[in-house]
Amino acid sequence: MPAQLIDGKGLALEIRQKIAQDIEALVQKTGVRPGLAVVLVGEDPASAVYVRNKKKACDTAGLYVDDHMLPSTATQEELLTLIAQLNADPKIHGILVQLPLPPQIDSQMVLNAVSPDKDADGFHPYNIGRLVTGNPLFVPCTPKGVIRMIESTGQVIEGKRAVVLGRSNIVGKPVAMLLMHRHATVTICHSRTKDLPGMCREADILVAAIGKAEFVKADMVKAGAVVIDVGINRLDDGRLVGDVDFEPVKDQAGWLSPVPGGVGPMTIAMLLANTVEAATRVAKG
Repeated sequence: MPAQLIDGKGLALEIRQKIAQDIEALVQKTGVRPGLAVVLVGEDPASAVYVRNKKKACDTAGLYVDDHMLPSTATQEELLTLIAQLNADPKIHGILVQLPLPPQIDSQMVLNAVSPDKDADGFHPYNIGRLVTGNPLFVPCTPKGVIRMIESTGQVIEGKRAVVLGRSNIVGKPVAMLLMHRHATVTICHSRTKDLPGMCREADILVAAIGKAEFVKADMVKAGAVVIDVGINRLDDGRLVGDVDFEPVKDQAGWLSPVPGGVGPMTIAMLLANTVEAATRVAKG
């Protein structure tokens, strides 16, 4: 039986509709409208599309959006000055600095400069530390969306064997932490893992986030597993594909997220959710 598709686009729409209701309730009760500042440096086409999608989602949900487009020649000092201004702006509750940044800018220094209370992406070391200890303030958006997608299948995470392909600070490590906090037994695999296919075959939950097109084949997937494909890769023929070889794996997995229409929309929905959480904290004082 083919896998049940995990419709990230549909799930994200439901979440964004609930967020829109929460925003209007917050405005009516406190007068506070959640505000998100989006900072884009340079003209990377993929980043520009992603920022445009985020802005559209924010407008639809009723968030205030403050766009800042800087040229690719912007200096680190100019960017840090802008972030300091946004940190001090009471209308702004979340700050998103779109990655990647140009080579003359130290990305980690920039992310560290964002106030932890406005770190809507959840990348600040303070927020990562709280995530590791099981007391998160902001959870990184993509990992947060991955967990919501797994939960939407109705499968219980507790007690399951989970394998995460990829150890990035943005996806792999935070996803592993979130799964572990939900009492899964978690293995992180990477380029130096011995018998990686064998590791994958043991997974009840498999999260692929390595950035290699169609890397996960059907013979690497346990029958009936929940497979979440975080990858997004453009092939020479222009097609967008994930890290999972979709068609063959569809006949092996129990649940499978598509690319596109899977994790991407959930990432944006979680960004909105984090910004609303930050605004709600401010409103409560």
